[in-house]
Amino acid sequence: MLAALSYHKPGETRRLLLTGLDVARELENRLRKFGKAVAAGSVRRRKETIADIDILVTNGKPKPVMDYFTTMQDVRQVLAKGDTKSSVILTSGIQADVRVLDEKSFGAALQYFTGSKEHNVKLRQMAIKQGYKLSEYGLFDKKDRIVASRTEEEIYRKLGLQHIEPEMREDAGEIELALKGKLPKLIPYDAVRGDCHMHTTWSDGANSTEEMVQACIALGHEYIAITDHSKSTVIANGLDEKRVLKRIEELDKLQRKYPEITILKGSECDILKSGELDYKPAILKKLDLVIASVHSNFKLNREEMTKRYLRAIDSGFVTALGHPTGRLINSRPPFDFDLERVAVTAAKAGVAFEINSNPSRLDLKDAHIRIAKRAGARFLIDTDSHSIDNLRFMELGIAQARRGWLEAKDVLNTLPKAKFLKAIQR
Repeated sequence: MLAALSYHKPGETRRLLLTGLDVARELENRLRKFGKAVAAGSVRRRKETIADIDILVTNGKPKPVMDYFTTMQDVRQVLAKGDTKSSVILTSGIQADVRVLDEKSFGAALQYFTGSKEHNVKLRQMAIKQGYKLSEYGLFDKKDRIVASRTEEEIYRKLGLQHIEPEMREDAGEIELALKGKLPKLIPYDAVRGDCHMHTTWSDGANSTEEMVQACIALGHEYIAITDHSKSTVIANGLDEKRVLKRIEELDKLQRKYPEITILKGSECDILKSGELDYKPAILKKLDLVIASVHSNFKLNREEMTKRYLRAIDSGFVTALGHPTGRLINSRPPFDFDLERVAVTAAKAGVAFEINSNPSRLDLKDAHIRIAKRAGARFLIDTDSHSIDNLRFMELGIAQARRGWLEAKDVLNTLPKAKFLKAIQR
């Protein structure tokens, strides 16, 4: 099972988040027969890449856990087997560690092993200044008495902090905000009401439009946008103008057949080198939603790429900028442009930034999300699905939004249908 759960490419030193989540959840499910089992580390913080898997298990008798963990069918190599900690390499090549601990110290251990290192260093420094000692075993006073250990919340509270969500623990200013009681209320994982970027067999998708609609209904979406590629993306079977019109007819028929969901007529429309959009206004006016994306000429210099985006925004037809930096994690670096300048212009024009949930993209990244938010931008979290299976990527995009400190109010597709349709009117 775990051998198949890898989106890893040869030569990578870190795996994509989706791989880490899938493996961690499988291990959690197996180990729950022994007690509480929770993945910590970069998986819990939802970092875009992970190095290994850390699982914490509560149990008063660790030996059975160690025996089971080191003899699982998909263990390729046992690196270490101890009384309360063991490390293995799985057949997928991923290292997994398990630690067994008492319930009374679970919160302290979860906080410690979740990290990040930088976040924890600053917490320990705070503890020392307040006369405490903080470790994976608990928060101790000067007489070595435990004052907090069972939950993360009580540790943060004892240090005079709001509870800091795992996705924020990167020493990026979250501790300072928590001291002031001003942490953002991060977008919940169930807040998104619709998916506005997906592909079908009309372009390079694996499923028909109707299959995608049915799958989105099953997920409980209120609205979706079908956004097949535009004509210049020839490699992805992009739609020319005639095919766009035929596809619109199909969407009208499907809307009548499935009134329980709103099906928006969209396009992932290429932004050409000049900054012009791939379709003329006559076609763009027929669409409800346009995700404008760069798919070529990535090596323009910073000023040229910035002007390319600004011209696209100025067209008046763009709903959101798709996978805005063009990066592919572990494969292709982001292209260079003035993100803040583009964000300010996009905010004034009512154009959103996409947070693309594809595990190889997660674009915008967390730091870029914070920059765009400070500039006044709003966001769409989309899956960029090319199959029904890809629809589950939404969780990753929401995690990325949380790492970027977004609240539900920052994300357009948390809005109920009527408000969302009004928000995207151009």
